[in-house]
Formats: sequence, C-alpha cells, structure tokens
Amino acid sequence: MKMKSARKIDKAKKIVHTIPRDFRDKLNSHTKSLATWNDITPLAKNEWLCWIESVKKVETRTKHVKRAIEDLARGKRRPCCWAGCVHRQ
Repeated sequence: MKMKSARKIDKAKKIVHTIPRDFRDKLNSHTKSLATWNDITPLAKNEWLCWIESVKKVETRTKHVKRAIEDLARGKRRPCCWAGCVHRQ
C-alpha cells in the first residue's frame, strides 16, 4: 500500500499551520509516523504543528521535531503536556 506524502494530504485538509519543511521531510521518511499523521484529525495536526513551532530556540524546535516523529511512530495522536494551539477557533 502506497502512503500519501504529508504535503498532498494537508492540501486537501483545513490546517491552520503550514508544515515546516524539516518536519515534512522527516515525516515522509518515517512510515509509521506518516501512517499516524494520515489518520489524525486536522485539529490534531494543528496541535502538533503549533507545538513544534511555538518554541523560541532552534535547539528546542529540533527536539520537538524529533519527539513528534517518535511519538507519532508510537501512535500518539496529540503532543503531551501542552496547553494546546493558541490558534484554535
């Protein structure tokens, strides 16, 4: 079964945030993470993307990208221990 790339999927869904290139590239190279990403709701995708982009330091953002890929590979549907996306409507 061929997986759709994150870019193709997100154009069809209503997501507030743009997928950062580094996260998109890592996501597309990890089958398990991409499978979870394909299965979660647009709101959950927004939560992950806002969590990744909400930090100030580059080092912290890199850690968030890494952790998001690992957590999605384990089937986690939302980032843990975070207040949530401030862009919710």
